[in-house]
Amino acid sequence: MSKKSNLISCLFIVLFSFSGKADVFAEKSSSIYQLQIFQLSNKAQETRLDAYLKNAYLPALHRFGIKSVGVFKTIEKDSSANLVYVFVPFKSLNDVTKLSQKLKNDADYLDNGKEFIDVPYNNLPYVRMQSIILEAFAGMPSFATPNLTSPKSERIYELRDYESATAKIGLNKIEMFNKYEIDIFSKLDFNAIFYGQVISGPKMPDLIYLTTYNNMADHETKWKAFGEAYSKVNKLPQYQNNVSHITSTFLRPTEYSDL
Repeated sequence: MSKKSNLISCLFIVLFSFSGKADVFAEKSSSIYQLQIFQLSNKAQETRLDAYLKNAYLPALHRFGIKSVGVFKTIEKDSSANLVYVFVPFKSLNDVTKLSQKLKNDADYLDNGKEFIDVPYNNLPYVRMQSIILEAFAGMPSFATPNLTSPKSERIYELRDYESATAKIGLNKIEMFNKYEIDIFSKLDFNAIFYGQVISGPKMPDLIYLTTYNNMADHETKWKAFGEAYSKVNKLPQYQNNVSHITSTFLRPTEYSDL
């Protein structure tokens, strides 16, 4: 069996073991997302990563037909480590597994990204990198481009990560999103880029979503309105205690980000 087949098999095993729904791919219209997270320790690493993403990685993905790739950085308001998030939407899990081989065979990518790709072991381009695979929620089966009026330098993006105690309880929270929360976010113009169930990642069961705002004042106003609209839904007995931990990270898109 090839390495590619092994990877697909492993992801299916993880998915069926932990997601709690064996028919997760029945909805073929639901996109698959990859969220890469780069941990950096200094400005030199950030500069090198920016050059790689801007001049090599994103152009290659564009050539492969992936027209919208998001690149986001943590901002000063956020107290987390210096992180860079790269959001890549795919049509299928198979497309995810094909990407590395496509990049390996792309001469322009290899040439434009060589200062990042070919660095020696003692000149690290980043501290660590992780990759999270998600399946889009049925309530929003594909990503969306934010409809914002402010320049990217002023925008606030909020990445929220909801963990649940068990796989079944996690599916209950996803049901809550599909039936109620996505609709509330949409009506209040939260400009969500995606909602996704983690099918392979370091924290499971888990869901992640990304909403966007013109600025921090816009963020505060909309979350206040959300709290008022959400209060009735939050009291429904079938949706109690379905989140065990929430992580919120404030981000800002880079100037070369497509989203």
